Amino acid sequence: MRVVLTGATGVIGDALSRALLAQEHEVLALTRDVERARTRLDPRVQPQAWPDPMRTPPPASALAGADAVVHLLGEPIAQRWSARVKRAIEDSRVLSTRWLLAALADVDPERRPRTLVSQSATGYYGARSNEPLAESASPGSDFLATVTQRWEHEASRPLEGLRVALTRTGVVLSPRGGALAKMLPPFRLGVGGPVGGGRQYVPWVHLDDVVGALAHCLADERAAGPINVTAPAPATNAQLARALGRALHRPAVLPVPALALRVLYGEMASIVLSGQRALPARLQQLGYRFRHPELADALEDVLARA
Repeated sequence: MRVVLTGATGVIGDALSRALLAQEHEVLALTRDVERARTRLDPRVQPQAWPDPMRTPPPASALAGADAVVHLLGEPIAQRWSARVKRAIEDSRVLSTRWLLAALADVDPERRPRTLVSQSATGYYGARSNEPLAESASPGSDFLATVTQRWEHEASRPLEGLRVALTRTGVVLSPRGGALAKMLPPFRLGVGGPVGGGRQYVPWVHLDDVVGALAHCLADERAAGPINVTAPAPATNAQLARALGRALHRPAVLPVPALALRVLYGEMASIVLSGQRALPARLQQLGYRFRHPELADALEDVLARA
């Protein structure tokens, strides 16, 4: 299979490209910086320039003849949100997807990829307390929920012969980068603990299962529409804190007040203080078998590889 990736130099993109290469697939990376991609990615990945994903389409020559596209591009969420950052978060997702679909529409139908796996997020559901959320749940109305709905709308524009899977990914536990990297320093010092009371759910998922789910969506013709990429046993923030403390053999009882988080991160703190109890109903219907379904095992594995 020939697979085109966007966002290939990110944590998920790099891990996915390595997994696809291990399965002897061909990988082409659309990237804003070809030289940077060459230094960061496996040398077997073929980088091709897409200099401005928010203003121009990718080259049709990179898409023609490919079997599938995995679209992972997006400005990081975990930063303090200014007006400029919020615009970048939205535009990097919505506009890049719009241009990507425009480019796919311009490819000769005989040479057009048949599958698009377009990254999305559990932020689609907004703040939902402890409500179990399968893919049929209604969307939220906050900033991230609105962005995610627009993002999915662009990816779902009808295009003859194109199967689209919208992978609503949760909080990724990874040996490098991501949410866990920000949590580890205080926990290793023994001063970690639940945030804002700890009752909010964290839709966690191990990086191996993100990669596995994306690969499953590429291979399974039934994978279309929204698909939650989260572990089958979501945990509350307090449960996550206790499990991380046990994995590190450190106490995890010092609470982080919601006010302190809001002072530090501003509006972005809302995604940590709320949360979603998202469940991978569709993935399980498709027969995906999780590598790390339990939180304790997932944390032990990530920490062993960090």
